[in-house]
Amino acid sequence: MPDLYMHSLLVAAAVASLPGAAAAQASPPKEAIVPKGWEFATNDLHYSPAVRSGDLIFVSGVPAGLRPSETEADKEKAIDRAFQGVAKVLAEAGASWDDVVQITSYHTDFTTGGKPNDQQALFRQVKDRYVKAPYPAWTAVAVTRLWNEALFAEISVIARAPAKPR
Repeated sequence: MPDLYMHSLLVAAAVASLPGAAAAQASPPKEAIVPKGWEFATNDLHYSPAVRSGDLIFVSGVPAGLRPSETEADKEKAIDRAFQGVAKVLAEAGASWDDVVQITSYHTDFTTGGKPNDQQALFRQVKDRYVKAPYPAWTAVAVTRLWNEALFAEISVIARAPAKPR
């Protein structure tokens, strides 16, 4: 068996030294993921709602904010819309919340001292509707402000899902 093992190593080394082998080992190409109705992201703001690289999908931040007709009592609906937005982008990439391995959320109203406030409780409540065990990693970050004053939270995720042939 040791001879077979050494032979395999020599063959692998020879193949790796062939022209073009480095290109085969290069990073997979990246693909922009733009769901229908989200073209403003690439056309106006020059970013992709998500980018696929191999089996990984990197979803840009999807904000939660109150609409002009909504009040503080509607924050749960706003958070839910953000989670639905992430789900829409993931679906366009052939994935779902079940494929998410990392969540990063940004929040404008964390309280000092670590005691959860109403927004944190609402966020966790909505998150638990979408995110099931085994749970992804999650980092929650306090920020002073998001893109505009109407926004109070934002969700960005990384998912792992094999690319499906188109």
